Amino acid sequence: MSTPYPFTAIVGQDDLRLGLLLNAVSPAVGGVLVRGEKGTAKSTAVRALAALMPEVAVVPGCRFSCDPASPDPACPDGPHAEAAGVSRAARTVELPVGASEDRLVGALDIERALSEGVKAFEPGLLADAHRGILYVDEVNLLHDHLVDLLLDAAAMGASYVEREGVSVRHAARFLLVGTMNPEEGELRPQLLDRFGLTVEVAASRDTDERVEVVRRRLAYDDDPEGFAARWAEEESALRQRIADARALLPRVVLGDGVLRQIAATCAAFEVDGMRADIVMARTATALAAWAGRDEVTADDVRQAALLALPHRRRRNPFDAPGLDEDKLDQTLDEAGPQDDNDDDDQPDPDPDGGGNDDGGGGGGVPPQADGDRTPPQGQGGEDGDTPSQAPEGTPDAPGRSTGAEQQPVASAEPFRTKMLSVPGLGEGAAGRRSRARTEHGRTTGARRPQGSLTKLHLAATVQAAAPHQRARGRAGRGLVVRRDDLRQATREGREGNLVLFVVDASGSMAARQRMSAVKGAVLSLLLDAYQRRDKVGLVTFRGKEAEVALPPTSSVDAAAARLESLPTGGRTPLAAGLLKAHDVLRVERLRDPSRRPLLVVVTDGRATGGPEPVALAGRAARLHRSEGAASVVVDCESGYVRLGLAGELARELGGTAVTLDELRADSIAGLVKDVTAAGRAA
Repeated sequence: MSTPYPFTAIVGQDDLRLGLLLNAVSPAVGGVLVRGEKGTAKSTAVRALAALMPEVAVVPGCRFSCDPASPDPACPDGPHAEAAGVSRAARTVELPVGASEDRLVGALDIERALSEGVKAFEPGLLADAHRGILYVDEVNLLHDHLVDLLLDAAAMGASYVEREGVSVRHAARFLLVGTMNPEEGELRPQLLDRFGLTVEVAASRDTDERVEVVRRRLAYDDDPEGFAARWAEEESALRQRIADARALLPRVVLGDGVLRQIAATCAAFEVDGMRADIVMARTATALAAWAGRDEVTADDVRQAALLALPHRRRRNPFDAPGLDEDKLDQTLDEAGPQDDNDDDDQPDPDPDGGGNDDGGGGGGVPPQADGDRTPPQGQGGEDGDTPSQAPEGTPDAPGRSTGAEQQPVASAEPFRTKMLSVPGLGEGAAGRRSRARTEHGRTTGARRPQGSLTKLHLAATVQAAAPHQRARGRAGRGLVVRRDDLRQATREGREGNLVLFVVDASGSMAARQRMSAVKGAVLSLLLDAYQRRDKVGLVTFRGKEAEVALPPTSSVDAAAARLESLPTGGRTPLAAGLLKAHDVLRVERLRDPSRRPLLVVVTDGRATGGPEPVALAGRAARLHRSEGAASVVVDCESGYVRLGLAGELARELGGTAVTLDELRADSIAGLVKDVTAAGRAA
């Protein structure tokens, strides 16, 4: 086994280290979500923490790591006779992004359960992680149903496996750590809420600190064992401090005044539910124990708020997580006891005890004993046509474009959109947009299993086994079932799609009020795509060419940012936009052939610039239609005189046209708008 990088050798990243250590002191805090850019020692810190965890005593031979002092009465390997336990190091179990449900929670032997009535259970990763660390790298890329199972087990301290009336339960208490890069997509708010703490990490911009990071990493790579030996004393001291804090934790007093500050803070920041209050209380208690104190202070409450509340303030995917620290201080002062001493009379907070620093999103402080050896931060006019100098906001006449580039305008308020879906039955990643064959959903039939059986269709299995009972010598009440009799349930649910936006940013769209409405519509569709678990991409066209403003990604935040900064002006190269979209879809079909695309073209339908622009746009549209791409055209034409060009484009694409008004879910115009697949009529 390779030597892990020492936890105490990590340069800076104070919030990250503090969040991990608080969970090591009190796993009841609920885990920590680490958000940050790539290459910021997220994985290194998590793996290094395992070496600091106290050893655990387990029942010999128990696959579920039962504590010999208080074994789980429902343990599938139990009941356990009284016996001396054996000690082993706490485990760090990593959950890969592509894991199946059975790999996570375990699987039952359905054949033996039906024929013998035996609960033959193969444990999953949740059982392996019991009384240790469960680490999920790139948790935002994990399938939603797996995240639900994972967080349910973390909250309840137990995992349940249900298969056609046969159930198994086992204890699953672990320190949950998830890491993610927000550029690759966000977690849903309700899933964010299930993580106790969150910390933001970023690489230091200080040259000296970056030099120290590189120096230590190179030294470790050259001689891992020797490097670890040089930090052994600091590691041992930190390991002992965790053990002391754990022992002190039950004696820490959480007074009524502090509880009132916690409740007032959560109410002031309008967090949903009561989980935030509970997490803050547990975190503040852990902070006091970490500092060696037996009473929680206002400083502990403030630090707990900075760790437990920022991710709970995020209400939609376009909100940036964070906390107003001035408002936090004001709330704590107002909720505190009136006769409490002012800050001037208070001693400085223990630098190792989680006191606040002078800014920063998480406010963490260096948690290790030897602060001198670790630096404080860081770790491991363009179209070429005759320009028009029309003033900004001047409406353009039909068929005439504005050549001058105009500054980006703010989008209108987003709204709830109608459901747009891809017809037919897909087999893409689980989501909430189009019909698809999925692992979860309503049962529609049965088939022979391909690989391991995951969802038993009981009636079909019995029907397959029934004709062979006499030949198999059935004598008792039990059903003689062979593996060939087993039938997998086929289920229908919803999938996420690739929603590719093709947005007209030409002069014909440049009137300020009009472009604001268009951006509001696209922002609304982006929000809908986020809620339905889609990937999104953004192609824009204006002047002489089209560009991929955002390659397909799961991050709707990035798409919204690109949209807000989108300038307008120039001619309308509609054909170039459609051809660029075709290139994007062609590449994505190779990368992810099971994810079906939905093309959303936002335009007034005009095409200008170059020879025969209208005919060229028609040919580009028919190219999409020939390849079966589902499409919808959002008609942005306004005014009393309408040319109907967007509707003609939709017919060429083989799709549907909707106006901005019809796109609204509460609009009485066009109550239902289904996207028609290209070539479906044929």
